Amino acid sequence: MRLTPKLLCVTALAFAVTAGATAAASAGPAASQRVDGVITAAGSTCTWTDATASADPPAGLTIDHSTVNGSLSCSGGASATLNNDPTVTFDDAAGTAMSDLIDITVKQSIVNCSYKATSVGWTRDGSTRTYANQAFTASKSSGSFLCPGSISAEPGSASLTFH
Repeated sequence: MRLTPKLLCVTALAFAVTAGATAAASAGPAASQRVDGVITAAGSTCTWTDATASADPPAGLTIDHSTVNGSLSCSGGASATLNNDPTVTFDDAAGTAMSDLIDITVKQSIVNCSYKATSVGWTRDGSTRTYANQAFTASKSSGSFLCPGSISAEPGSASLTFH
């Protein structure tokens, strides 16, 4: 069973959720506190649409995990659950954002693995409301011995569009 690629895909997806909140910044048209996201890793793609944020950036905000989980879909037999409402802050002038904590559970077949990452960085694409992740590593917080102790995401492996 190839768990690591699937876990990476879904983990990056959850991180991307928080990035989407930052994507509004002052760039682009007025936002409606919604975010769509996509992550591709190891041949799998995970997407979600219309997750809600508590405010429009550049104000600090949280992403409602239940609205992410409500539309989260992954190819390749993996599934994921975002376990927290991540808080996002950002530096609009620099075009960057920071997620405080991402806590997710990934399921592949009958194996469940939970991961946490802190201080995940994001970079805005020019003047758009689309952000891409910076490289990060998530540490295993619980799960089977089959779960990797940590997983890493390459820069740009996730993108979000805030609308």
